[in-house]
Amino acid sequence: MSDTHPMLRSVLKSQYHASLAMLREAIERCPPEEWLSTDHKNASWLLSYHTLFFTHLYLQHDESAFRPWEKHRGEGDGTSGEPYTQAEVLEYWEFCDRMVDDAVEALDLDRTETGFSWYRMSKLEHQFVNIRHVQHHGAQLIDRVRSAADVGIGWVAAR
Repeated sequence: MSDTHPMLRSVLKSQYHASLAMLREAIERCPPEEWLSTDHKNASWLLSYHTLFFTHLYLQHDESAFRPWEKHRGEGDGTSGEPYTQAEVLEYWEFCDRMVDDAVEALDLDRTETGFSWYRMSKLEHQFVNIRHVQHHGAQLIDRVRSAADVGIGWVAAR
């Protein structure tokens, strides 16, 4: 079977990597006191791990194909237990970024369902939703870093 979507796959990979690159910089530059701060409803560590967990999950074929990261703790998205350190989250970031290309290549972009019972859309649209999710939470973290440390995070258009 030949792939009718090589350009689309290339764009998806590029935008996953670009969004993840901005998230990584926000994680790296987050001041230690902000990382664990409870000044927000969701601490920065929690927001970071949550974002990576769902990036990882939604790059899978379906729910049953998902295997949590080897250092995942607890139930669900892993954010209900002991906080992850920045180093641990950056390790998970590396894992997720490394998996993007192969995962995107393996996606059935013509599939009319996501493979996740709680999402009602095509597999392709779900990939855009997943990238938007990374960008949404990345922007929250970027704003926190700017407010806490007056540090800007550079825009990454493509990777």
